[in-house]
Amino acid sequence: MAALWAETSTSSVLIIIVGGLVALVVLLAMFGVGVYNKLVALRNRFKNAYSQIDVQLKRRYDLIPNLVEAVKGYMAHEKGTLEAVIEARNSALSASKAVASDPGEASAMQKLNQAEGQLNGALGRLFALSEAYPDLKANQNMLSLQEELTSTENKVSFARQAYNDSVMQYNTQRETFPTIVVANFLNFTDAKLFEVDSEKERQAPRVSFS
Repeated sequence: MAALWAETSTSSVLIIIVGGLVALVVLLAMFGVGVYNKLVALRNRFKNAYSQIDVQLKRRYDLIPNLVEAVKGYMAHEKGTLEAVIEARNSALSASKAVASDPGEASAMQKLNQAEGQLNGALGRLFALSEAYPDLKANQNMLSLQEELTSTENKVSFARQAYNDSVMQYNTQRETFPTIVVANFLNFTDAKLFEVDSEKERQAPRVSFS
């Protein structure tokens, strides 16, 4: 009888232990699923936010060749500056396409940050030189481009802020414990902010022919 009782007690203990382990595994699985879903939602949010930037960047890149075409007749001796603007524009366009395919890729965003900084610098030099051409400053086509570029730059700035806010929320969630354990296991990497490298070039180039 004692042996039967001992065997029954051992079986009960094993059942409790196995049941506890199963419950623990289920809880961990539920936690992992919850963390995964939260990270996916936050990642999709900042990717969607970048799509708003992408629309405005494309508009900006489309305007720049028109700008160069409009000024080259007045600034024939500034060929190097105009070529630098087009080259910087093409580099930024290429970098933006890479980011658009995967906004979460940090290295691609870093290249876009650098390219945008170079483009802003090239445009800034072009606008500074344009001040020496009164006829250019009075050109109606240039005034129209000024308005469009200014509007586009403002939209890029607002969209970038919304994107960076979403990235910060995602990164903060990802880096908290124990979420970071699941994030690393499932390869949820940090996202990079969209901001030009040079502090001087963080501001949009001043577009003024008044």
